[in-house]
Amino acid sequence: MTRRPQPPSLADGDTLREFVHHVRVGMYITTPEGEFLDANPALLEILGVESIDALKARPVDEFLTDPAQRRRVLEAVDREGHAQEVELDLRRADGTILTVLDSSYAARDPRTGEVRYYGVLVDITERKRAADDLVQQSLRDPLTGCYNRRYLSTLERRASARPGESWGCIIIDIDHFKQFNDRFGHQAGDRALVKMARFLMRHVRAEDAVVRLGGDEFVILLADADGERVQQVVGRLQRSALRSAPVEFSLGWAVRYPRENLTKVLGRADKNLLAVRVVARSGGEQRRGEAS
Repeated sequence: MTRRPQPPSLADGDTLREFVHHVRVGMYITTPEGEFLDANPALLEILGVESIDALKARPVDEFLTDPAQRRRVLEAVDREGHAQEVELDLRRADGTILTVLDSSYAARDPRTGEVRYYGVLVDITERKRAADDLVQQSLRDPLTGCYNRRYLSTLERRASARPGESWGCIIIDIDHFKQFNDRFGHQAGDRALVKMARFLMRHVRAEDAVVRLGGDEFVILLADADGERVQQVVGRLQRSALRSAPVEFSLGWAVRYPRENLTKVLGRADKNLLAVRVVARSGGEQRRGEAS
């Protein structure tokens, strides 16, 4: 009777070596001091290192964007015996930043009694970038490319976490937009909104946010800004409005008080806007880009 061959087993040394060599996730062994002792080809590829010898010549911390990340992993391993899917930011040999999931555990070498850390790295850079893109899409107004109302909830959480942070907001409302749509059509109205969004974006920094609240209303949120900074932006909008604004608009602004939530800041800016519009229209005319 012919004996059936035994199926492959990871307990078999040759099978395990083939598996470690060909699997497309990084595997490593390090010392508590952060020296690489061994790694598989996938880890060399992830880190952009050409050989095991070149890897051993560099400490683990050289590949971490923040060395404190490793201390947190070691603390978790020492406390729990293992660390499961800890997200780390790595810097490859060529300077490229990667996001990986690190799972590791500690064990003593039976021959020397020394502690060794054994781990697996999975590169999730593209997956995370795709997830971030989806988040960004959910926070953007599809017509203008501005942030949408959903983005305000993320700012509200930030405001709660940083009660002393100062920032300002400017609310912008397009004048007579309903009449504009009725006269020229909704397609023309959409084009005007897109041009208005671009006009506003040209007057703020990259770290500031232009949000379309809906309809014909926008808000500019100025990061790390005091009253002087906000008034500078307001003045620039006023001056530019006379030359290049695609439509007439009114605006109001406010600066955050300590510990004030976003809703209250927006409410004060909106009251300022309404006051300006009453003054402007009480005289029988609508002035472009007027502020209090």
